[in-house]
Amino acid sequence: MTDAKDLLYLPDEVLAGLDITTSDVIDCIETALRAQTEGKVWAAPKASVLPGDGRYIMATLAASDSPRITVVKSVMVSPRNPARGLAGIIGAIMLLDSETGLLLGVMDANWVTAVRTAGLSAVVAKRLANPKSTSVAFVGCGVQAHSHLDAFAELFPLTEIRAFGRGAANVEKLCAAARDKGLKATASHSQQEALEGADLVVSSITLSYDVAPFLDANWLSPGAFAAMTDLAIPWMPQGMRAFDSIIIDDREQEASMDKPMVDPALVRGDLTDLVTGSVAAGFSGEKRTAFVFRGMAIGDFALAALAYAKAVPSAQ
Repeated sequence: MTDAKDLLYLPDEVLAGLDITTSDVIDCIETALRAQTEGKVWAAPKASVLPGDGRYIMATLAASDSPRITVVKSVMVSPRNPARGLAGIIGAIMLLDSETGLLLGVMDANWVTAVRTAGLSAVVAKRLANPKSTSVAFVGCGVQAHSHLDAFAELFPLTEIRAFGRGAANVEKLCAAARDKGLKATASHSQQEALEGADLVVSSITLSYDVAPFLDANWLSPGAFAAMTDLAIPWMPQGMRAFDSIIIDDREQEASMDKPMVDPALVRGDLTDLVTGSVAAGFSGEKRTAFVFRGMAIGDFALAALAYAKAVPSAQ
């Protein structure tokens, strides 16, 4: 067994200082997806529990023998945490030897969750979005908005953002982060105002099936790309037909879920299909495209394994 005094612990602030770029994140996710198709990485569908009081509890599991690592992540979304002075999303990641089961270390989960989620969006966006995108609209201005801002600012020649959210402080914080990058930033007065004319859209509201849909894909311009980290909960179901192409993260995982994110008939393929070429990539100025996703174990595995290798070079 691992001696507690020797246990490796990597907090979020250490992970954030590892100089992992968006290109690194995209590469590690794509590599893991291809390895999964070759039977070299194994992953289980995401598991989730909703107690019915606003909490959302989820877990992911994936493993590989090269690198020899198993990654187990558990995350809690708690709406009452801010009143306690805690982040609304908190979790942890266990890293284990995939041959022996010995515990290698523990990571905080917030940095991994934020960066891998934006990384999943980036894998799709670089294949389907306008490579000359200059504007991005954010609906929801929390952690995922910031991680997507960082990722998309690396991928695209952005000049401006629009921000729409319930909390004025979060909206202003996101706008300030964009201005720090030299971008024009505007707080939109309505969700429609934010979406109309934007090249890219990121919706990342707090997960709750009690939210009444308030976003209409028909507001989007032809050529727009939308990344929906929130299971498309805020998007009007009848408007989803405005998308010419919808990609989800994992068809097998989605088939195991009680409630589909979108009408399965509208789904063109999943992330693996896109990365392996089973679904054709390419931007069209006449078509709206979307990536709708729950998050997947393979993303957590890829980024956690990369971060571990960066933090512990001898583990490679």
